[in-house]
Amino acid sequence: MILMTTITLYQNKHHEFEGFDVNGHADYARYGEDILCSAISMLVINTINSIARFTEDKTSCVSNEDEGSIVFRFTANMSHDAQLLVKSMILGLESLKDDKEYGTYMDIIIKEV
Repeated sequence: MILMTTITLYQNKHHEFEGFDVNGHADYARYGEDILCSAISMLVINTINSIARFTEDKTSCVSNEDEGSIVFRFTANMSHDAQLLVKSMILGLESLKDDKEYGTYMDIIIKEV
């Protein structure tokens, strides 16, 4: 059985992202050597930090490093800048998912809320 990281993106009827969940470890390689987990983590954490630093958006973020989980939500209407930052994160994640070597170790799901 292949374990994987699952990224669930929550999008409203206007195609605006309202948040995302990241769950699980990719298990592409041993702990400390898993470049896929590192890449996913870097994209996600950089996006969260960029939203906090460069926007006025109100958010909620809960993480558990041992379980490999992050639950991130916008708690009010999100700005254009925050929307762009999330889209940039998705672009990076989709690039990883499209790679034949990494694609089976991660999944990206978009849910309408």
